[in-house]
Amino acid sequence: MNYTTEELKAKIIDLKKRLDVTVVSHFYQRDEVFEMGDITGDSLELAKKTMEDDSAFVVFCGVAFMGESVKVLNPEKRVVMPKQACCSMARMIDTLYYDESVRAMETAGIAKENILPITYINSNADVKAKVGEMGGMVCTSSNAKMIIEAALKENKKILFIPDRCLGQNIANMMGLKSAVIGIDENIADADIICYDGFCSVHQLFSIDDINFYRKKFPGIKIAVHPECDPALCDKADFVGSTSQLIKYIQELPEEQKVAVGTEFNLVNRLRQKNTYVLSSTKPECPTMNETTLEDLYLTLKSIEESAPINEVTIDANTQKWAKIALERMMAL
Repeated sequence: MNYTTEELKAKIIDLKKRLDVTVVSHFYQRDEVFEMGDITGDSLELAKKTMEDDSAFVVFCGVAFMGESVKVLNPEKRVVMPKQACCSMARMIDTLYYDESVRAMETAGIAKENILPITYINSNADVKAKVGEMGGMVCTSSNAKMIIEAALKENKKILFIPDRCLGQNIANMMGLKSAVIGIDENIADADIICYDGFCSVHQLFSIDDINFYRKKFPGIKIAVHPECDPALCDKADFVGSTSQLIKYIQELPEEQKVAVGTEFNLVNRLRQKNTYVLSSTKPECPTMNETTLEDLYLTLKSIEESAPINEVTIDANTQKWAKIALERMMAL
């Protein structure tokens, strides 16, 4: 295909006008793909906004677990993805590893009926279903503290999957004790017991990066995502979800310098000046960047030709329990 970027954009815009579709783009997508989104946001925002949308097709530009979440919450909609790219964190846990984590807690002396699982939304639908079946729920980086506060009222041990950093950071914020399965001993003493998963992009940021920017620009603010290492978050001026980071930075005075620890595409479009990436390495999510304008165009063409590609399908049992886990979060 030899179309220029502008030609592809024009063709995509034309197809969107003629088809009963809504294009959804996550904040971490390439700029040119993000610009084509009718709905943009972080993972929870996108799932909620698509529930209010009445198009026959949702064309989701993001990673696979996000498209699954939209399908789970909107079973009647047809959800297609230009690329069903994996999320490295979501790939770190499956139903087998989930069951092994429950057994590890039982081995530590915690009865299964005293375990309340919470899964970060960055997990696949089959894992969300496992959590739903055990009475648990989903959380996001923006509402994790509130979800955990509600869960603790049940007087159970919390199994937090798959992101150990988010679990540890929330525990630190709340003055609770956390432990990581397979790393820490005596996990039964902890309030929040974390699975040993992580986001590879957010592990790129280091305390040396913070020290570098504080020395180079005295008075600079450091803002990071809670998927970063707890030691890094402890030294930051602000820790928040994608949407919270955007709000925090947009409300800073224009002359206030800020270094941001999250995915490059988002940081790059936050402000025109005085905004820096908190890393010497470009923190670009490789799977979020798999989706191209050409992929989006070909997906829309496939809908036009009544042969949609990369359609998200979920079996009935997974659909049922994953939806329950998501709805428990949304009810709170």
